[in-house]
Amino acid sequence: MESLNRMAIELVDEALDYAEELNIGGYDLENDATVLDFGLEFDGGIESGLLLTEIQTAGMATPSYELGELGDASVPYVELSTDQPALSLLCSQKAGWEVLTEDFEGLGSGPARALVAEEEEFRRIGYTDAFDLTALAIETDADPTESVAEHVAERAEVETSSVFLLAYPTASLAGSITNAARAAELATFRLAELGYDPLDIISATGRAPVAPVAGDERTAIARTNDAIAYGGRAHLTVREDSDRFDSVPSTAAADHGRPFGAIFDDLDWDFSEVPSDLFAPASVTVDVVGGPTYVHGETDEDLLVDSFGL
Repeated sequence: MESLNRMAIELVDEALDYAEELNIGGYDLENDATVLDFGLEFDGGIESGLLLTEIQTAGMATPSYELGELGDASVPYVELSTDQPALSLLCSQKAGWEVLTEDFEGLGSGPARALVAEEEEFRRIGYTDAFDLTALAIETDADPTESVAEHVAERAEVETSSVFLLAYPTASLAGSITNAARAAELATFRLAELGYDPLDIISATGRAPVAPVAGDERTAIARTNDAIAYGGRAHLTVREDSDRFDSVPSTAAADHGRPFGAIFDDLDWDFSEVPSDLFAPASVTVDVVGGPTYVHGETDEDLLVDSFGL
C-alpha cells in the first residue's frame, strides 16, 4: 500500500501553493517546521475546509459540499465517501492524537498517526507507515509552537523540518466542515469498537450538516458533535453479517436525545467522561454483500434546529 503520508503531503503542497486563493496562511517555525493556518488568523473557507478533509484522509476519501435544508433554513451538508475505510478513516482521519506539551494542547488527526501506529486500530488493520515527511491536522484555538513540532517529530521519527502542522479552531469554517465530514469515520470506528473486523468494511459514505460557526470553542464543539449525533447519516457496505449493527448509531446510546452542550456541562467539559457510544452518526444503513440490508437509528431535526440557533 502507498504511504498515507506521501499522498497527504502532495495535498499539503497544493494548500501551500494556493494559500492566498484558499484564504489560509503558511509560515515556518524557528525549528523549520511548517504551520498552515486554516482558521486561526485566516478565514479559511469551503474549499480550504474540503482540502483539509482530504489531507486528514490522506487523499483516500472524496468529500463534497452541497446545500440542503434544516427546519426552515438552508444549511450546507458535507458528504464523504471512501473505498478504503480502514486506512483513510481509522488510520488517518480519526482524531486519535492528544497533542499535549508544556505550552500547548490540541487534538490531532491525519496521517502522522500512521507513523506512530500505537493505537489499537493499526494492530488490527496491520498497517504502519514509513515516510520522511508528515502532516498532522490539529484542532486548537492556539498557534502551534516549536514544542508541538518537536513532539510530533520525535514520535513520528522524522526531522522537525519535515513536520507540517495544519491548525484550525472548532469555531471556524474548517472546523465545521471537517467535523461534518466525520460521519463515515465515526460509524466505521464504532463498528470496529463493537468487535467487527474493519477490513471487512468495503466502503463507507457519511453525510452531516455543517454547523454554523460559533463565537466560542465550547459552543462550536457542542454544535459539531450534535451535527453528527443528531443529523449524521452513514452507509456501509460490508462482507460479513453481524448482530451488532443496531448498536452503531448514536440512538443506541443511553444519553441520546440530549444536546452535547448539556452533556458536556454536566461532566464539567471532561471529554473523557462522555460515553463513547454517543460519538456516532444518528442513522446507519449497512449493506451486507449477498445478504440483508439493515437500517438503524434516526435523525432529530428539532434538536439540531435548537442547537444551531435556527
